[in-house]
Amino acid sequence: MRPLLAGTAAALLLAMTAAAHAAGEPLKVCLDEDLPPLSAHHRGKPDSGFDVSLAQAIAERLGRPLKIQWFESKLDEDSSPALEANALLSDGRCALVGGYALTTDSLKVPGVTTAKLPDFDGATRDDHRRRIPIGVLVPSQPYIYSPMTVVLGPKAKERKITNIGDLTGLRLTIESGTLGDAILMTFDKGKLIEDITHLVPGRSDLLGELERGEYDATLLDLRRFDAYRAEHPDTKITASGYYYPIGANRGYVALETDKALLEAVNKVLSDLQTKGTIAELGKTAGLTWLAPREPIILGDVWLKILNR
Repeated sequence: MRPLLAGTAAALLLAMTAAAHAAGEPLKVCLDEDLPPLSAHHRGKPDSGFDVSLAQAIAERLGRPLKIQWFESKLDEDSSPALEANALLSDGRCALVGGYALTTDSLKVPGVTTAKLPDFDGATRDDHRRRIPIGVLVPSQPYIYSPMTVVLGPKAKERKITNIGDLTGLRLTIESGTLGDAILMTFDKGKLIEDITHLVPGRSDLLGELERGEYDATLLDLRRFDAYRAEHPDTKITASGYYYPIGANRGYVALETDKALLEAVNKVLSDLQTKGTIAELGKTAGLTWLAPREPIILGDVWLKILNR
C-alpha cells in the first residue's frame, strides 16, 4: 500500500509542478500582421486590433503573460492559410492561431506531411527554406462572425439592399477571383455580369474607386470595410446593412495534441461572451462585431454559392 500511495503522491506532485510551470509560460498566439481591425503590427505604431485585445484578456484569465508571434500571409496562388497556420503551430512558433476562419476546407486533415512557414517576425533565411512536419488542426469555439456585405458609393447611398438582386442596374466593381466575384458573377444565371467591372487584387484601389464615384457598389468582407472606415472617417461610401447569408465564424486553431489548452480557452471564451466582454472589445477596436452563428463550421462555400 505504501508504494502505491507514494506513487500517487509523486504523480500528483508532478502534475502540480507542470501546472505551475505552464502558468508561468507565455501564451503564444500567432496573429496576422495586416488584418485590421482584427490585428495590425506596423513599424513605428503600437500593435492594435480586436484579436490583440482578446488574446490579452484570455492570457490574463489563464494567469499567463501573452506573447504574440506576428506573421504575414501573402495572397497568391501558392499560399494556403491552413498550411501556414499548421506550420507555425507545428514549429512551436505559437500554441494558438487567432482570427482563423472556421470552414471544413480550412480544418480538413492535410493532404501533405510538411509545409513551409509564412514570413514571420524574426524569421531568418533558413526559416524561409525549411519545410515543417505538420499535424492536424483543431478549432476553438468561435468568437465572431465574419460576413460579406454590400458597400455603396455616394451616388447609390439611398439604394435599399435586401438581397443581391437589388444591385441590378448599378455599376458594380469586384476584385477578380475573389469570393465576392463568384457570388456576383453566378447570381441568377449571370444576371449581373454586364454591370460588373473587374479589378486586379492587390493592384487596384477597390474602395477608393468606389469613394470617387467611379462605381456604385461592391461586395466584400465586412472587416475590410471597417478598416477603410477607420482610416477614412469622412468617407462618403456607406454600409448597406445587408449581409450575404453565407459567412464564416472566426476562432482559434491549435494542434490536435493541444486539446487541453483549447478546453481552457473555450471556458474563458464562454465566460467573456456571456459577460459581453468580447462584443465590447470589438466595438473598442472599431469592428462591427456580430455574434457567432450556425453553422459553426462553414461547409463547401463554393458549392453553396453555385446552388443558390
